Amino acid sequence: MDTAHIRNFSIIAHIDHGKTTLSDRLLHRTGTVATRDMEEQLLDAMDLERERGITIKAHPVTMLYKAKNGETYELNLIDTPGHVDFSYEVSRSLSACEGALLIVDAAQGVEAQTVANMHLAMKQNLTIIPVINKIDLPHANVPMAKQQLEDILAIPADTAILASAKEGIGIDDILEAIIERVPPPKPTNEASLQALCFDSFYDTYKGVVTHVRVFNGELRPGIHVKLLHTGRTYEVKEVGSFNPKAYRRDKLTTGETGYMTANIKTPKEVKMGDTITDSRYPSPELPGFKEIQPLVFSGIYPINTADYEQLKVSVEKLQLNDSAFVYQTESSVALGFGFRCGFLGLLHMEIVQERLRREYDMDIIATYPSVVYKVTLTDGTMKEVDNPAFMPDATYIAKVDEPMVKAFIICPNEYIGDMMALISEKRGNLDHTETLDDRRVMLSSRMPLNEILIDFHDRIKSITRGFGSMDYEHAGYQESDMVKLDMLVNNEPMDAFSSIVHREKAEGRGRILAAKLKEVIPRQQFGVAIQAAIGGKIVARESVGAFRKDVTAKCYGGDISRKRKLLEKQKEGKKRMKAIGNVNIPQEAFIQVLKA
Repeated sequence: MDTAHIRNFSIIAHIDHGKTTLSDRLLHRTGTVATRDMEEQLLDAMDLERERGITIKAHPVTMLYKAKNGETYELNLIDTPGHVDFSYEVSRSLSACEGALLIVDAAQGVEAQTVANMHLAMKQNLTIIPVINKIDLPHANVPMAKQQLEDILAIPADTAILASAKEGIGIDDILEAIIERVPPPKPTNEASLQALCFDSFYDTYKGVVTHVRVFNGELRPGIHVKLLHTGRTYEVKEVGSFNPKAYRRDKLTTGETGYMTANIKTPKEVKMGDTITDSRYPSPELPGFKEIQPLVFSGIYPINTADYEQLKVSVEKLQLNDSAFVYQTESSVALGFGFRCGFLGLLHMEIVQERLRREYDMDIIATYPSVVYKVTLTDGTMKEVDNPAFMPDATYIAKVDEPMVKAFIICPNEYIGDMMALISEKRGNLDHTETLDDRRVMLSSRMPLNEILIDFHDRIKSITRGFGSMDYEHAGYQESDMVKLDMLVNNEPMDAFSSIVHREKAEGRGRILAAKLKEVIPRQQFGVAIQAAIGGKIVARESVGAFRKDVTAKCYGGDISRKRKLLEKQKEGKKRMKAIGNVNIPQEAFIQVLKA
């Protein structure tokens, strides 16, 4: 199709503002999916996506629409995730588009990720079409949503389209607005093919299927293409588009979105955001390529050590469909063989673990998540540490830098004091507050990534009765007083419970872990000391009492020195036993502590 009749657009919004429902309606209205095949959350293929009501992977789909002017247009939609962990996925998808539908919930108004995704779209110079969704709700407040569009996002309210994806209101207006407002794709006028690879998935029969957007030239089966970042050359076997199932096409021309298959065996060969070009006459690279970096690391181990091989196969398979997930083998004294895995964020970690349990039927346990610290040694060398086991001895460390984030929290006015207290508890600094409307404020703060890993999001929701929302972006590294906290059981360090924490918080965390371990470690014939240590300094301690045998039971009367002699003898025996005895900690104890 000629470029004047092609429109590429994306749908961006905060979580749960109705992106996927709107894309369902567009598919139905354009006749891409027949009424009998319609179902809720059509583009969310994974059970997890349907269950949680979130989009995890971006989904491209091509629709043909006959406009009111009688012309037929090809509309290429990319439905994107809304969660902050997948913002890289959103930015890649946006670089394949010329326009974006920005959805705002009429009842909730502008939220933290609405602002973040809007800025991503503006960076790419996209045409933004605001849509106020869910106007059919009894508590919808359209004037408030319009006011917020103008005040917070500086978008004229009269350009907004009022819609209800659920009821099908305003769908025609949205389609007409896409054709009128979104510019058609322009060729880059290079000598040969230029296409952006913005996603991929693994197919058992075809190998790696790469999602592409053609910026220049044409992509067709039989030609030899080169991936500029990896430098590898492949022959194109098949090209096509999605509706939403894949279907073959003869070729993809300038401006079109679809997929290609070549003899690519593993997703590692395709870097997301890479440029595909003609291998004989290569064109320059398209802007926007960024190597994807994991930010959160955690160890994943099988609960039954005999399942290690099965876990290895499952992790390999999972990586085929999730290029952002990285792993390497590691072993732990307590937990046996397992994998050190890197994730984009906490939700991504949760999703991967859940998929391993469900799709691959694995019983797994995850260690305490940590981030990547930059440790400068006394000899001037710099080492990246993502695992507490690799933290150098304190005497060799000159300084430790930890990753920081810039967090944007939107909450109702009455909770601002509680939110400020939470930020300072998490070692954050409040930069400034901004009043959004008469009900809500936005707090901008800078805080360590390590502090928002575990319960920060849940705490925001519980403090604000569910009305708070948060978004964050990465803000470099900052020097901090980080220490390695070791847990010692009978003077033996337990590597599974080691963590890197700030010195101020080490004692509190040590006390919590020691108390938890005291509950789960079975009593021995001798007393067991559970200690939390920073280097050689003990900061917390609990003791598990020994089993006692009443050795004085046979003494009836007589001199007290007889009883004392027997007790001293028992004491010597316990001492000897403690010197040679090992404390066997059952696997269940590790699981209980790590789950807590």
